[in-house]
Amino acid sequence: MQKRISRSVFSALVLPAAVATMATQAILAPTPALAAPSDDVAMYGGTPSRNMVSDETGLPASWDLSSGENVLWKQTLGTQSYGGPVVAGGKIFVGTNNEGRRNPKLDKDRGNVMAFDATTGEFYWQSAHAKLTAGRIHDWPLQGVCSAPYVEGDRLYYVSNRAELIAADTEGFRDGENDGPVTDEVNASTIDEDVIWRFDMIDELSVFPHNLAVGSALAVGDVLYLVTGNGVDEGHINVTSVRAPSFIAVNKNTGKLVWESDLPGESILHGSWSNPAYGVIGGKPQVVFPGGDGWLYSLDPKDGKLIWKFDANPKDSKWELGGAGTKNNIISTPVIYKDRVYIGVGQDPEHGEAPAHFWVFDATGSGDITASSVVWHRSGNDFHRTMSTAAIADGIVYIADLSGFLYALDAETGEHFWTYDAFAAIWGSAFVADGKVYLGDEDGDIAVLKAGKGKDGEPELLAEINMGSAVYTTPVAKNGVLYIATRNKLFALEQGATPTTPPGEEPAP
Repeated sequence: MQKRISRSVFSALVLPAAVATMATQAILAPTPALAAPSDDVAMYGGTPSRNMVSDETGLPASWDLSSGENVLWKQTLGTQSYGGPVVAGGKIFVGTNNEGRRNPKLDKDRGNVMAFDATTGEFYWQSAHAKLTAGRIHDWPLQGVCSAPYVEGDRLYYVSNRAELIAADTEGFRDGENDGPVTDEVNASTIDEDVIWRFDMIDELSVFPHNLAVGSALAVGDVLYLVTGNGVDEGHINVTSVRAPSFIAVNKNTGKLVWESDLPGESILHGSWSNPAYGVIGGKPQVVFPGGDGWLYSLDPKDGKLIWKFDANPKDSKWELGGAGTKNNIISTPVIYKDRVYIGVGQDPEHGEAPAHFWVFDATGSGDITASSVVWHRSGNDFHRTMSTAAIADGIVYIADLSGFLYALDAETGEHFWTYDAFAAIWGSAFVADGKVYLGDEDGDIAVLKAGKGKDGEPELLAEINMGSAVYTTPVAKNGVLYIATRNKLFALEQGATPTTPPGEEPAP
């Protein structure tokens, strides 16, 4: 197998268990049925099911960064960008580091969420969190905010590099108000973040994030659901904080803990760097959490009680330090689709490439459903370690692996339609919209493919555009505009667009 990982810039991505411990501190209202997200709601994957598919239309099939064809605007980010982008309420939010130096008074090595006007690209505000003093065991140098925010109305929720769940005002301090209860922000100029509340998972829950806290929350009703990032110690052997929760529910209005679960306890292999998904499966609302032990856990949204669990590693797999083993983590995000869960496994990209597994299983059962629920399974040289999330559209599942392959498979049977070879590592996910599949890679290329079964067993490549630096994120679209965050730039692409120059940015191009 060809070696495809050119370098590693992110050490820890990004990214039978004990009975869950429940600490109920607030009353959770009955779980509502999900409605389609409105224009002021955005999250990783677009919806709580986390399916990387959009009903947007009129998106460009190609663009030219040199001439400006179909380039609406571009903006400068930090130098390492992994979180997002997400678009809601006319704004776009991206997790990055602080080497863009919007505020020259602040040191470079900080965790940053940046907010821009989605139409004009105007820079609005940034968060710029200081690094944790423990250093790289908790907060790897130059890796900023690596998870995508959840946005609803005028509130933004995300996990900072300091393992804090933050609720912030989407307007920042531009509205001239300091919303509480937090009112003691050190930086409170018009380009700074207005924090509403913060929940410190290290102080409050004794969480021990390994290298980074990475988790993209989602909300159902008044409750946020989150993977905390609990992991092993610096020696990569022991789980330092065995009883700390890996999964939590927090009231989105107050920042108070609703419940916590210490699954999978001391069985964590490395770290916990994934995201939950929500769905009504077999008529039952449930939140599906990827565990740091390679199992998926479905919990009741009301109280965190276990519904089912699924082992995403074969029983004969072995965990070995440094990535030589056959047992894997779950860094991907599960996708819930028609009462099934779609999930791939992998490891920290520093551990390299290796054969792995992509699972599709029926999630309507209870208890340990590993042996009874598998619908189909792809493994060995047909699938490699992945950090990517699936996209399922028109009966086809599109899933990429770290080795640089994008597979188009029958969502019902797993039948193979085609494989696209990017010839570079893929960290993000395929995004499907407007009859197209958009996919970024570590070489900085965006492949635009025709969605569907392909032609004569081959994918139909519409365009391949180099963006100038690595693409570690997943494209998103809103109101006919395609947004792509590279390692250091944010691009807005629109069919027929005339390039504009956002305030504080060079011409585009």
